[in-house]
Amino acid sequence: MKPAAALSLDLDNLWSYLKIRGDERWREYPSYIPTLVPLALERLARSGQRITFFLVGKDAEREENRDALRAIVRAGHDVGNHSHHHESWMHRYSPEQVREEIAAAENAIAAATGVVPRGFRGPGFALSPAILTVLAERGYRYDASTLPTFIGPLARAYYFRHSKLDAAQRAERATLFGNWRDGLLPNRPHRHGGGGLLELPVTVMPGVRTPFHVSYLLYLAAYSRAAALAYFESALALCAWTKTMPSLLLHPLDYLGRGEAPGLEFFPGMHLQGEFKRAFVDDVIGTYARRFDVGAMDDAAEAAA
Repeated sequence: MKPAAALSLDLDNLWSYLKIRGDERWREYPSYIPTLVPLALERLARSGQRITFFLVGKDAEREENRDALRAIVRAGHDVGNHSHHHESWMHRYSPEQVREEIAAAENAIAAATGVVPRGFRGPGFALSPAILTVLAERGYRYDASTLPTFIGPLARAYYFRHSKLDAAQRAERATLFGNWRDGLLPNRPHRHGGGGLLELPVTVMPGVRTPFHVSYLLYLAAYSRAAALAYFESALALCAWTKTMPSLLLHPLDYLGRGEAPGLEFFPGMHLQGEFKRAFVDDVIGTYARRFDVGAMDDAAEAAA
């Protein structure tokens, strides 16, 4: 039998990317969800692949997104909680703010989809003791917010360089994407504190600790598609050799290309054609499924437990 592995998609919306960048157009809550979700579901159906979609509460509240979000569940996919306001500095919230944020998202997602989420991923990999405490209180099965890589400060520097932030916003986001010490975090499923909530990290390459989530692969594919796939194959081979259960992460912009998400031209990889990106994602998922028994995050949580 092939070893277990997980696949998920963080359903970050157009407004959330604008908000993180400091673009005031986010306040109108522009959305590509009604277009993006059917596209992603159709591609996943081709491969017969079931995944977890991590949903944002504010999107679940808005009527224009609800048909698409219900379609995720009708197609047999799992849904998780990705916070209510998608603020990547959520790890700086007070315990009461965390409690309100997680509960509001959970309630909105349940109302929109009919499913109460039992997995959580913080926006921008935000995690804190308060978040773990609230998740345990509310009966969550797992958290999936850690990215155990050393390159967080480099990602933050790139983000600051391409954003429109004032001094207060920069201070608010000062610890965005973590620090180099995150590269010392476990790269395998584990329990916080030895016996607490299950953590399913977004897996990085064993040993060198560089990412291989799909957005990162697409960044490499812009230079060489063959090299990006070879890098991915190497990461999977190392996971198999070290008995590391991989958890692979998708983002909406892995499916959307040039001209398909107006306003996000600043985002890495948005100069690529959409069909190039979608075909590449199909190849990545196919390669993944050949090596591993790939399922949604709830399947992975059961296997890890």
